[in-house]
Amino acid sequence: MRATSVNRRRILGLWLPRLPTDRFERQLLPPSSGSQVDASRAPRVVAAKRDNALVVVACDVRATQGGVLPGMPLATVRAMHPALEVIDHDPHADALLLHAIADWCDRFTPLVALDGSDGLLLDITGCAHLFGDEAKLLTMLTASLTRQGFATSAAIAGTAVAARALTRGAPRTIVAPGEEAQAVAPLPVAALGVDEATVRGLRRAGLRTIGEVLARQSSELAARFGEGFVAVLRQAAGDDDAPISPRKPAPDYVIDKRFPEPVATTDVILPTLLGLAKLLIAAMERSGKGARQLVASFFRSDGAVRSISVETGQPVTRVEVVQRLFAEKLDALADPLDPGFGYDLIRLAASVSVPTTEAQRGFDTTAHQAEDVALLADTLAARLGARRVVRYLPQDTHIPERVALAVPVQHCPPDSNDAPWPARADEPPLRPLRLLQQPEPIEVLAGVPDGPPAQFIWRRVTHRVTRAEGPERIAAEWWRAAEPGLTRDYFRIEDEEGARFWLYRDGLYAIEVMPQSDGTGQPRWYMHGLFA
Repeated sequence: MRATSVNRRRILGLWLPRLPTDRFERQLLPPSSGSQVDASRAPRVVAAKRDNALVVVACDVRATQGGVLPGMPLATVRAMHPALEVIDHDPHADALLLHAIADWCDRFTPLVALDGSDGLLLDITGCAHLFGDEAKLLTMLTASLTRQGFATSAAIAGTAVAARALTRGAPRTIVAPGEEAQAVAPLPVAALGVDEATVRGLRRAGLRTIGEVLARQSSELAARFGEGFVAVLRQAAGDDDAPISPRKPAPDYVIDKRFPEPVATTDVILPTLLGLAKLLIAAMERSGKGARQLVASFFRSDGAVRSISVETGQPVTRVEVVQRLFAEKLDALADPLDPGFGYDLIRLAASVSVPTTEAQRGFDTTAHQAEDVALLADTLAARLGARRVVRYLPQDTHIPERVALAVPVQHCPPDSNDAPWPARADEPPLRPLRLLQQPEPIEVLAGVPDGPPAQFIWRRVTHRVTRAEGPERIAAEWWRAAEPGLTRDYFRIEDEEGARFWLYRDGLYAIEVMPQSDGTGQPRWYMHGLFA
């Protein structure tokens, strides 16, 4: 295989070998003391059931010094250390912690991908110079995580496979472009991350290091272990590459503000966001774009990250609009921002941006009406939530609950080309303007089976009917559903107190049988709306 590489990407591999035990110890000790080892306590391991046997998933420093390794049977480890402290494995909690660490790593690059259950891959191409160089970035990342109480192993290479292998076999290695093959050659084949069967097969063939495998012909390796293994081997040597899959898409525009010392007062948030907004708007203006979604991220010095976002119906091109929306959002937070030990980084990103067009404005006083309505909708959405500020669109259907479709107004702003609502006559409406969210069952006493009710019980209150109009028969839309509903007969009802209701009978006597009936085959009655 070739030992040269034309790959120009730079990947930082991060491995957290004791993530399960570190998570438990961080709950007992402050993060600043996470690297200290209490020599008096017993070794601690995390165990899980694998193939009907309890095995060690992770172990702390004292257990490792005592000869314990992940994968060992728990019974064997108990024989070695009778005072062993065993913790049940909680993969869900470990996954949440790994995602939190990945969020924290966004401060270095927006392209962060998960690598198994205990590792991360960071695409730092073009980012290292912002932190000095690759060595300083690597030192800054590992030192910060160590202060937070995590055991780390990191390396930088031109491919994800090479970076991952180096984190397991040669931590803190920084491989120059084109030298991946020489760097990974002395590492064991298990560092490639391939399945255990392939590792055993290579060892039986006398191939224990990656360099020994690279010395063999690709054709014979493909015949024995498959083309997938050869592709991984080529990536480890830097001859080929596969892009990582970031957890989040990279924002279109992003601006950071780093603080020499953590800032612990919330008074600095809005001024900082205002300054970042000016730079962000200026950068987008040069490209003729405006922001449709803005995300503000607050990185605390203890590793916690909090993000808040605002969406807009129209592209934002003014700084005062950004300030107004985030001020509304911050005031409306049910869980206010907690600076903790202080923020050392605040970021403002435009995750969605679209081209803007300049419109010619006349002297008409209503020229800015649509813009003002859009700004009002954005402000209300920032305070109440985008899904709580909606507009209703007419639908071509005769089913009452489907006549209007609620759509967030930011996703569908009013347009002159919208379908018009059907015109209403001057007479009293035949249907109520507002319907119940779900039709509610009622108990009905009718004079004749197919006639209107004489009285009904709704919400434990008996209503005696004085006037009734109907029925208005509405059949199910059989062409839109695999199991169409039953035919409905709607009635407009007025009780003795003058209250007017809209209720219906679901199903026809002796023709349709209610699937949800009580076994008698009788149609059921429902309350669907109330007239004003």
